[in-house]
Amino acid sequence: MTTILLTEAIDRAGIDLLTARAGLRLVVAAPGDPAFEAALPDALGIGVRVARLDRSLLSRAPLLRVAAKHGVGFDNIDVGYLASRNIPVTVTADANSISVAEHTMSLMLAAAKHLRAYDNAVRHGEWEFRKSARAVELAGRRVLVVGFGRIGRRVAGLCRAFGLQVLVHDSSAAVLGQAASAGYACVGELDDGLVQADVLTLHIPFTTRSTMLMDAARLGRLPHGAIVVNCARGGILDEAALAQALSDGAIGAAALDVFESEPFIGGHRLATFDNVVLTPHSAATTREGARAMAVAMAQNILDGIDGRLDPSCIVDPATAA
Repeated sequence: MTTILLTEAIDRAGIDLLTARAGLRLVVAAPGDPAFEAALPDALGIGVRVARLDRSLLSRAPLLRVAAKHGVGFDNIDVGYLASRNIPVTVTADANSISVAEHTMSLMLAAAKHLRAYDNAVRHGEWEFRKSARAVELAGRRVLVVGFGRIGRRVAGLCRAFGLQVLVHDSSAAVLGQAASAGYACVGELDDGLVQADVLTLHIPFTTRSTMLMDAARLGRLPHGAIVVNCARGGILDEAALAQALSDGAIGAAALDVFESEPFIGGHRLATFDNVVLTPHSAATTREGARAMAVAMAQNILDGIDGRLDPSCIVDPATAA
């Protein structure tokens, strides 16, 4: 009997794909739950959404062949430890890129148009707020897309369609070459791009190299009144520094789907600004995105057990450090 563990519930389509396999026992339970702990020693595959798979947990899974992420952010998985055991970690590749890219654009537009403030004004009978002219046009402005992976590429294309001038930064010279071939202006040094960016949007993984990448100094390089959007991972952007820049008026607006600490706690300083739009790490979880991620994760588990994983779905341990 093949045992598969899922740390959280997923869309029914993914469950159906797994349970269609003969001789498979599926356990859906959170780490620490007795059912999870009982199944862990026999698990050949683990599927995870946001639960943390650290060394102490994974070391109790001696038969493990694959750890599959529901999504593309793998910072909650100890990739290095699994690599030392030659166990692949997979992501759901392109399954959620449309959902996240569309969400990014919705946040970018909401920030540029100050929709939170305008909506609040209407709800409180302040019709004359329409004369404030706080909203700005995106067309013609320069947007810096940091990270030109699957999601960054889609965001760049959407920004181009909205008439923005697109700049791309990526830590990989090869990827920058791909961006240049697609007709985008590229900047090799992040700081060089920041000084040109009316809008900043982040699309990179959270690693030791990207931790607090956008700190006070880097935020300070943005032009006065710039818009900051983060649909990547919390911890890449220094929230305290962002709040201060908003308070000082240096940053014109911001929109965040991810946070340093999740769930986001009420009373956070960022929640006090009417030029900040916040969503609950929900960019990927459209109906279509949730289904696609569930199916892709389930397929990665089955392929990992069978030893025929698609290399494009496997996390490179070198990028996870």
